[in-house]
Amino acid sequence: MNKTMKAVYNAAVVLAATLAAMGIGALVFAAVGADVVKAYGVILTEPLKDLIGITEIAVRAVPLTLIALGIAIAFRSGTLNIGAEGQMLMGILASSAAAIALPDLPKPLLIPLAVLAGAAGGAVWGAAAGILKARLGVNEILSTVMLNYIAAQFYTFLLRGPMMDPEELVTGSGTPQSVRIPRAAWLDRLLPGTRLHAGVYIALVLAVVVFILLWRTSAGFRMRAAGAEAKAARYAGIRVERYVVAAMLLSGAFAGIAGAVEILGVHRRAIEGVSGGYGFTGIVVSLFGGLHPAGILPASLFFGLLLLGADMTQRLADVPANMVLVLQGAIILAIVSARQFMNNPYVQDRLARRLARIRGRPAPNPIPGSPEACPDPSDSPDPCLADEPAALAGGGSRDVRPEDQR
Repeated sequence: MNKTMKAVYNAAVVLAATLAAMGIGALVFAAVGADVVKAYGVILTEPLKDLIGITEIAVRAVPLTLIALGIAIAFRSGTLNIGAEGQMLMGILASSAAAIALPDLPKPLLIPLAVLAGAAGGAVWGAAAGILKARLGVNEILSTVMLNYIAAQFYTFLLRGPMMDPEELVTGSGTPQSVRIPRAAWLDRLLPGTRLHAGVYIALVLAVVVFILLWRTSAGFRMRAAGAEAKAARYAGIRVERYVVAAMLLSGAFAGIAGAVEILGVHRRAIEGVSGGYGFTGIVVSLFGGLHPAGILPASLFFGLLLLGADMTQRLADVPANMVLVLQGAIILAIVSARQFMNNPYVQDRLARRLARIRGRPAPNPIPGSPEACPDPSDSPDPCLADEPAALAGGGSRDVRPEDQR
């Protein structure tokens, strides 16, 4: 199967998986008594009817893109980072603290410093899980999920205690939020009257950086090699444990940057519920985008559309907004199943041979080890089981008697 045919095949598999997920979502919507057509109409079209809706899709796509890029780095390196939610919260705390502590810095210095502080906060939280896996063999799924809970509780403690806005204590409202960060740390709004901010540029630049890192550098090659086959990578001299830690550190840093950008560009203070489940949705976006920046960018826009449409369904279609979580789960199952087909060379070989037969062209050479290359052992001759050329010529191996040599 050539590159063009393989690209078409992968696109068809993803489309089929998406339609299957939408079908599952339709069954769920019908089960709760919703009008399926109206619900999907609201989710997929209502946010696109005005400029505010379109920009809000992009606003949601920015943190999703950043988190999904970090998830792609980890997954490509053979590490399953489920802790982006906690890493994002730690990035929010670090970024907010840096901006609040240094209010007199000029804008060209304060914004990069706040973003880097967010990256550092997320990187520390991600590296902790990487070190636990590399040094102690702790399963990263377990450690990252547990670290999510720790980060959430720590975040709540600080917003209800040391980092709470003093004005909330004076008024007695007790709203868990920090003071507003200095104006010098705000990301510029790109369109008047909207919340679209300069974090879009950060996400686009980092998407290019991730592509260069993973596919154009030796370090990225070692990461992908460690993720593809750890034993072979060790045999080749790659220190797999080192790249596991590095991948988790980078993945956490991207989640931390997502938190920093969300605070500096949208909310401009640390508040409860600011993560909005982006850490978990980012995993779906990364898988849906094929763990590649070129796929993650449109996938983040699609899920930004879903998230915004979900908020509208409760008001316009009488569907609970959290029903979209069911749709996301269906998409995860569909994409994981689709990847089994996309990564199976034997399925691709069968399809290529069938298409060649339909088009009246010679069939391509079969993949070694496939049923076409290795017929049933009862057949004779068998190119996969025969060891000697004479066996192929004579239909099988046999003992040579002395009188046959005369």
